[in-house]
This record gives sequence, C-alpha cells and structure tokens, in this order.
Amino acid sequence: MTAPDTQDLQWENGVPVSARFDDPYYSREDGLAETRHVFLRGCDLPERLHSGFSVAELGFGTGLNFCATLALWQAHRPHGEIFDYTSFELYPMQAADLNRALTVWPELDAIRTALVAAWRPEGGRMQIGPARLTLVTGDARETVPRWAGKADAWYLDGFAPSRNPQMWEPALLAAVAQASAPGAMAATYSVAGAVRRGLQAAGFTLERLPGYGRKREMLRAVRTLPDQA
Repeated sequence: MTAPDTQDLQWENGVPVSARFDDPYYSREDGLAETRHVFLRGCDLPERLHSGFSVAELGFGTGLNFCATLALWQAHRPHGEIFDYTSFELYPMQAADLNRALTVWPELDAIRTALVAAWRPEGGRMQIGPARLTLVTGDARETVPRWAGKADAWYLDGFAPSRNPQMWEPALLAAVAQASAPGAMAATYSVAGAVRRGLQAAGFTLERLPGYGRKREMLRAVRTLPDQA
C-alpha cells in the first residue's frame, strides 16, 4: 500500500487537496467545525458514548475526524475507559503530511503529536491514549465486507460521490450496514440521491439535517433494528 504521491496530494492555502479526485480533504472554511457538525453531532455524540464504543469510518484522510473524536472522548468520558476506531483507507498519507494538515488547529496539538508518533501508513493497530485505532488499508469494497467488527457509529467521509462513486456503491453501503450494531448511526455530508437510495436499501432510516457551511443539508442514517425491518 502506497501513500498519495506528490502529484496527487496538493496544498491550496494550507488545505490538502487530492488531485486524483479534485476534492479537498476537509472544508476550506473550517475542517474541524465541519467534522464536529457532520460526524460528531450527526452521530449524536457525546450522548451515545460508552466504554468500548466503536467508531468506523470510510476514508481516514488527514485523521481530522479521529482527532476530533478522541478530543470529544477525553472531554466527556472517565479516565481509564477506552474506545475503538477503525478506518478504511485506500491512499493513506505519510506522517509528515498528516502533521502538516492538522497543525491548523492548536487545540488538537497533543493528539496530533501522538497520532503522528504512532502512525503506521501500512495499516494496523495503534494505541493512542484511550483510542484503539486500526487503519485498514486497501479498497473498502473488499475490506469492509471482511471486517468482523460492529460499529456503533459510521463516518461516511469518502470524496464526493460525483468524483469518487466507488466509495458510495450500494454493495459497500450494504456491507456498512452489516458491520453496524443495532441502532448504529451513520452520518455523511452528502445527500446525493444515489447515497440516499443505497443507505435505505441497506436498511437505514434516513433523516435530513442542516448541513455545514454552504451545504444546505446532510444525512443521518440509523440502522433499522431486525424486529423493525
């Protein structure tokens, strides 16, 4: 597994952009605010957090979602409790690029430093404070169906469906549903018709919520319990 090459990873006013997908890795307005709005609030955190909570994610990117989740956990859960965070990523960044992308937010400095020190772009388990981070490298269409875990929250954070449709295919969304605990919540910034239809077909109940910044809407998807199907 190789990281994005220098031709793919570009920097525009300090924001990392994928030339492969012609899309920024996070909001040009404020990536951290976007993460908190779309994924943390979208999955109804911190109210749902508990010891052993499991987060899974499509697209690790810069690690911003992970850092924001760990910061939230540290602020709301007792010392000594742990949680799992599993991220599926085809093009993992190198540590230096993660570091550069995350230095924008000084409030995350301690977490950023710990993440960069522990980072393994080839994938595997990394213990970062109370977080058991597992990076699964490869095509999510192949790796998610093989995952034995059950997530309480899913961050669906691939590049835009119009630019990276493979990350939003119905079969992958069905695999996400199979890898979800009963009542799990998934959140995404996208309200594209194909995304909505794929999530509904996979057994999620959808709710449109106000989006972040210029996006009018986002989606929260709740995994339908078996007896409700």
